[in-house]
Amino acid sequence: MAITAAKPQRQRLWFRTLQNIHLWTGLILCLPLVMLGITGSILVLEDELRDLTGDRPTYVLEAGAAKPMSAILAAAKGAAPAGTQPGFVTLPDEPGKPVTVRLTAARPPGGERGQGAPGQQPGAPPPQAAPQGPMGALLIDPVSLAVVGSQTPGDGFLRTVHMLHANFLIRDRSGREIIGWLGVAMLALGVSGLIIWWPRPGRWKAAFTVKAGARGVRLHRDLHGAVGIWSLVIFMVVSFSGVYLAFPQTLGDGVSAILPARDLRAQVTVEPVKGAKPLDVDQVVELAVNALPGATLRSVSPPARPNQAYRVGLAPAGHSHGAPMATVFVDPWAARVVEIRDPASYSLGETLLAWQRPLHAGEGLGALWKWLVFLSGVLPPLFAVTGTAMWWLKRKARKAKDTERAAALAGAAAAE
Repeated sequence: MAITAAKPQRQRLWFRTLQNIHLWTGLILCLPLVMLGITGSILVLEDELRDLTGDRPTYVLEAGAAKPMSAILAAAKGAAPAGTQPGFVTLPDEPGKPVTVRLTAARPPGGERGQGAPGQQPGAPPPQAAPQGPMGALLIDPVSLAVVGSQTPGDGFLRTVHMLHANFLIRDRSGREIIGWLGVAMLALGVSGLIIWWPRPGRWKAAFTVKAGARGVRLHRDLHGAVGIWSLVIFMVVSFSGVYLAFPQTLGDGVSAILPARDLRAQVTVEPVKGAKPLDVDQVVELAVNALPGATLRSVSPPARPNQAYRVGLAPAGHSHGAPMATVFVDPWAARVVEIRDPASYSLGETLLAWQRPLHAGEGLGALWKWLVFLSGVLPPLFAVTGTAMWWLKRKARKAKDTERAAALAGAAAAE
């Protein structure tokens, strides 16, 4: 019985198929992936770009002690445009900056969004649904309570870049899903690229470098492989975190199935007490701050419905900018803290999920991580150029060989 030698890996059908999938996925999705990379790099350095272009506004704020949260919300409510109301409040992380109060669509009198208006006749068509989501923001001096600025959705070049990176300029859910699937494609390219790159015995050192004096296909192949392997970890981390931000429920459930974790995005429900007066926002803030001694108040999210708890964000002592913050949920009816989500007590799965946004944005781990994430956005353009160049040069060489072979056969036929 004859023994057939096994084919080298690069001649096997599965390997050639993987190469073709890697090639054509990269070629077909080249432009949107390049767009994702470039816009991501721009957003990582958003603050630096604003400083460089002079686009960062400066505010003249009053000196003194900040007013209580109830006064800030009252000032925002008085200045909010018709049809809007104050929502999420973000306090500045350093002196000299205003408080940011996001605006949301005002709820109709006597009910939650989507309920019929009081006195509506049975069988009558429901009223038009109120707009959902953020509707801009007001910037308020925490001392004087004066409105010192505003933000409108879609304002400015960087806002457009953010929308392009986050949802392809498509405002409904489908835009974010498109971005999510592009992230999945990036993960697939990373995994398949690693398999294709994997060197044969004795060639490991060469696989990590670009050969001196390399030209043409060799130069582009070496660049593609060497840059790819050196940057693979950061590329995969940023790509995975982007997919998580697009599909948090799906990936969260997947992670929780392996590493037990709560849904850190879930709202906490409470039981409204009929006839009782709930705590005001200042009392809520006091309860939350007392629950985590040493922490600094960073945000307050008033409940959108009576059966929801207040959500108070606190930065623990020693907190790094952009790292996950603690969240304290306060029941305004029972006047008690009902849940604390503190990163210091997270399970491994919860820590993994909580860090996805900071990892993607280049935050929470210092300047080095920020610049690594910035450079990861340059990778898709580099891979697009080197990958396309390899394909084009090989195609050109094949055509030249085919032409030469055809000419030789024609010459041989003419000589017979």
